[in-house]
Amino acid sequence: MSVVKRFVSDTAIYGLTTIISRLVNFVLTPIYVNKFATSVYGIFTTMYSWAALINAFLAFGMETSFFRYLQKVDEKDKPKVFNNTFIVTIATSLVFLLLVFSFAQPIAEWFARKGVQSVENYKSYVYFMGLTLVADALVVVPFAKLRSQNRPIRFGILKLTNIFVVVILNLFFIVFLPWLFKIQPEWQSAFSWYKGPWVGYVFLSNLIASVVTLLMLMPQMRGFSLKVDKELLASIFSYSFPILIANLSFIINEHLDKILMPSLLPEGIGESDVGIYGAISKIAIFLSIFVQAFRLGAEPFFFSYAKQENARKVYALIMEYFVVAMMLVMVGISMNIEWLKYFIKGGDAMETAKYWSGLNYIPIILFNYVMLGIYMNLSIWYKLSDQTRYGLYISGIGAMITVVFCYVLIPKFSYLGAILVTSIAYITMVSLSYLWGQRNYAIPYRIGKMLLHIVLGSSMIAINFLCFSRNFWTGNALLILYLLFVLYQERSFIKRLLKR
Repeated sequence: MSVVKRFVSDTAIYGLTTIISRLVNFVLTPIYVNKFATSVYGIFTTMYSWAALINAFLAFGMETSFFRYLQKVDEKDKPKVFNNTFIVTIATSLVFLLLVFSFAQPIAEWFARKGVQSVENYKSYVYFMGLTLVADALVVVPFAKLRSQNRPIRFGILKLTNIFVVVILNLFFIVFLPWLFKIQPEWQSAFSWYKGPWVGYVFLSNLIASVVTLLMLMPQMRGFSLKVDKELLASIFSYSFPILIANLSFIINEHLDKILMPSLLPEGIGESDVGIYGAISKIAIFLSIFVQAFRLGAEPFFFSYAKQENARKVYALIMEYFVVAMMLVMVGISMNIEWLKYFIKGGDAMETAKYWSGLNYIPIILFNYVMLGIYMNLSIWYKLSDQTRYGLYISGIGAMITVVFCYVLIPKFSYLGAILVTSIAYITMVSLSYLWGQRNYAIPYRIGKMLLHIVLGSSMIAINFLCFSRNFWTGNALLILYLLFVLYQERSFIKRLLKR
């Protein structure tokens, strides 16, 4: 019990930080959808989908490699792990930065081919996003160092500062200045550079926040040197390269649909539907927060606890309660969509109708996050057993499924097709990871119990959506029933927990 208690306490601190950060960031969503048409919001969604893909390359799997090699080397060699992993992210960042500034014009022209906005606008977006990605890549290893030192408070302060800067700058550029010019037109001359509620200010705000975070992490870089340990670096590369490919494949599973939609759908429709897809996905943010918080707390814990005799039983127990918690969040969000939808209300009735047209598909997006969380939990087996090639195989298969089914389903069903593509890919990846994991690093998961919760929770959502038209009261009555079922089923565990 003390082990689970320790894991929960670490994850709770990371989770609290993540929840606060994401909730504050969530406040921006109503502002974006109110100020930007669906096609313009589609620019925001598409650019960040590309950013996620590039970010995986820049990080080069160094976060996981850092945690793994801290456990493999002697205490005196731990600074070498930081130096070598950090050197890799510096190198990838410099190469990427050179490419961005060399090819910004053709990249902008490619983005502007649909005519939603001008080439010059897109060129600004490319510069802003390129510099942001470099700053974000350079903080990956220092943040991992903080987590390895068990310093969640410092970690949380940095993350909260980042989001605070993002929110303040967004409000300044998109809300405050238009309001100021409306009541005091003479102030416009002092801000002659201002372009109005321009989506570029969203990217600029993120760039400034990322640079501030990088500067605040300078103390974690103290003692860094450019001295390379060739033998250690070669070993890290052999471990991290499959993780890099797996991460790239994973990002393809998560974001390729948004990247391809403008090309696979008729002109004008694609950009608008990407915006709708991006907006309704924001309502699922609460479950994505849960998954991210789990990852932040779980990865260092799993590596540090791997040598314990009962490690595999503990991993199985964590997975079990993780699934229960995820399903409670999934059911809770789904049953409350009728008031959560006001967070994505457009600037007028027509835009609101467009954004709300995708509300019925939010439970499927939530289900995809459940599958993602399960896969993240399962994937620990190949990281702990140094069989990272399996991560490459699994994510590669998922990526191939994503590519093929995007071209099959998106032209027919638009963003619903994209959501279903993600479901197919994640279910496949979870199945493969479980089957291969049990052969190579068996963990005694209670599959029957987890499937029961997934089926029961999903069925309650389906009943409320299909039979009661997303009714708030019926939905929350079903949520309470599900919660009572969980409390009854876990009564022994809860009693032991309360005694401690």
